[in-house]
Amino acid sequence: MDRKIGILCAGDEELAPFLPLIENRTETRKAMLTIYEGEISGVPAAVLFSGVCKVNAAVAAQILIDSYGAQAIINAGTAGALEESLALFDTVVGTETAYHDVAGDILTEFHPWMESVWFPSDPGLLAAAEKAAGKLGIPVRFGRMVTGESFISGGDRERILAAYHPLTFDMESAAAAHVCYVNRIPFLPIRTVTDTADHGAAENFERNCRRASEISARLTAALLESLRETES
Repeated sequence: MDRKIGILCAGDEELAPFLPLIENRTETRKAMLTIYEGEISGVPAAVLFSGVCKVNAAVAAQILIDSYGAQAIINAGTAGALEESLALFDTVVGTETAYHDVAGDILTEFHPWMESVWFPSDPGLLAAAEKAAGKLGIPVRFGRMVTGESFISGGDRERILAAYHPLTFDMESAAAAHVCYVNRIPFLPIRTVTDTADHGAAENFERNCRRASEISARLTAALLESLRETES
């Protein structure tokens, strides 16, 4: 498979499980970021952690496209659960992603003149993720994700659930999806749950990040293997 995949993680702990998976690994730096290139599951890949928040994710996504030739981007890592049926360490594959803290008409009335507030995930990547999830036999859900600049609690949780009906929230996915949308690059977010309404956000994120990141990386690697099998 010749198509190069960019893998974007928010933090170094989310990136860490990918590093042993990269064969023939090289490192370069750009815009204060370290980019690791090589092959994962036989697929050419460029992998980095962007730092937390929307702008960092957008910067990193554009660099992966412009400077490292990424032809699709997967945003892998962790998320907080909004849907009550989700448990710790369940993994969500985003079918579409939106900002929960940006007025909807900003994206529909102005650039990039979207039909709705939702950035759709790529059908081919979704199909590969579904195949990979079946092989691994881990709890995986497919559905909506939302992105904003802070942890969610209390009344904000109910407001966002009512307005968007998402499974999870994070601080980067929609920004990376936004960059891919305007560049016409396939995108897919994969996030494993570190915290829920019953398991508070910040403290449980720290406690559960490593294990959740390992699960997300496993599914991403299996997805790449499925892509290689399909496209070779």
